[in-house]
Amino acid sequence: MKSFFFKITLFLILLSFYGCQQNNSNSNATLASQKNEIQFAKGLEIYKYKGYSIVIITNPWPNAKENFTYVLQEKNGIVPDSLKKFNTIQIPIKSIVVTSTTHIPALEMLGVETTLIGFPNTDYISSEKTRKRIDSGKVREVGTNETLNTEVLIDMAPDLIVSFGLNNSNPTLDNLQKSGLKVMLNGDWTEQSPLGKAEWIKFFGALYGLDSKANTLFSEIENEYSTTLAIAKKATSRPTVLSGAMFQDQWYVPQGESWAALFLRDAQSNYLWNDSKGTGSLTLPFETILEKAQNAEFWVAPGDFSSLKQMSESNPHYNEFASFKNKKVYSYSINKGAKGGILYFEWSPTRPDWVLKDLIKIFHPELLPNHKLFFFQKLE
Repeated sequence: MKSFFFKITLFLILLSFYGCQQNNSNSNATLASQKNEIQFAKGLEIYKYKGYSIVIITNPWPNAKENFTYVLQEKNGIVPDSLKKFNTIQIPIKSIVVTSTTHIPALEMLGVETTLIGFPNTDYISSEKTRKRIDSGKVREVGTNETLNTEVLIDMAPDLIVSFGLNNSNPTLDNLQKSGLKVMLNGDWTEQSPLGKAEWIKFFGALYGLDSKANTLFSEIENEYSTTLAIAKKATSRPTVLSGAMFQDQWYVPQGESWAALFLRDAQSNYLWNDSKGTGSLTLPFETILEKAQNAEFWVAPGDFSSLKQMSESNPHYNEFASFKNKKVYSYSINKGAKGGILYFEWSPTRPDWVLKDLIKIFHPELLPNHKLFFFQKLE
């Protein structure tokens, strides 16, 4: 799928968790007296008790009709009998395999990146710190984007495998669990608000007994985002914005309630499809895009292009847009890791404040005169 802020799921394993028990009324009764530690994320709940925590994934994939409950048991912690039917994980974990590049920043920010021992398609990882560990053989390849290598994972025997899915059926993960390995579902990719995605750092904080550190890190991100948002509201204009590019004779643009569109709105721009309903992408013919956005002032995230020449060679009709003629096209595809992984896909969910600052710098440079673009670059 191509859209503004290209779906990170193209770089992740589209796997699902199988065999985890659903939440029920008994666990709800247990949680009734405890405060949920999560504020912005819609698909995550964390409840802390003496000696253990309960983590509930309430939206593991879009429109999921079931919850997934996990008990994180501290050393010498006593878990009530009523919770023993749920998947129990001993914390703090000492070794982990994750399946999404979006998990890497949380591990590094928490200072536990050395516990990462496996990842599928390691070329997609951009972070220099983790790339060094890959190059030195400390992080093993555990499969491809389609399938995990069961034999390798069983041999590695990590304390935990963090995966994600589109539904509740995956034989590979079922086999891993039957072999005695612990598998936990992560639904960060389904979040549609900038701070909602970023708050999933608390998920990893809970796994390592670093809840306090995760809370502090997220508070810093939240404060940076809120401060930057206040600066954006000082803008005296809202420039019109086009997004996306052609793909197989169709143009994909983010719907108005999507993660991407919320950034454009917060950056005080007039995204031309802001009023559309939905959190996915609209698929439109070129003629519709041209009619509505030919005179748009800016063009943000034009697919994977890295130069105006490359765009023009791909489709000469791009030259018909004013934003192209005026060289006001900005892409996230230029800033890459050593193996070609796009840094934006890896870090933007955890650092929405950096994304917002970039967009404000593009649309309203006078508001952030000292900011240097990090994710986005102007195409030449």
